[in-house]
Amino acid sequence: VQLVESGGGSVQPGGSLRLSCAASGFTFSSYVMSWFRQAPGKERELVAGISGTGRNPNYADSVKGRFTISRDNVKNTVYLQMNSLKPEDTAVYYCHAVWEQNLSRDYWGQGTQVTVSS
Repeated sequence: VQLVESGGGSVQPGGSLRLSCAASGFTFSSYVMSWFRQAPGKERELVAGISGTGRNPNYADSVKGRFTISRDNVKNTVYLQMNSLKPEDTAVYYCHAVWEQNLSRDYWGQGTQVTVSS
């Protein structure tokens, strides 16, 4: 099983980034996919999640209206479009997969750094 994130980087406040997470080694469409983030000195927090069918995306209040999660079940990839970025969005962003039938079966990516600074 692999979850490989990409698309992180440095951007100025107000800018945009698109994160990608390419999955392999499991039945992608049967897994809820989520993005978490962890800032220095803080606990990891859920940013956004999306069901296996792509319906019912959910977002943390802090990113609603700015971030959009989506998935492509043909390419086995989940995305996070981040717009209007703020310095407080600075964190390592992690991709997470959990099987809809058994929440104890889950996987994490290695993380990608997002830095928002002027």
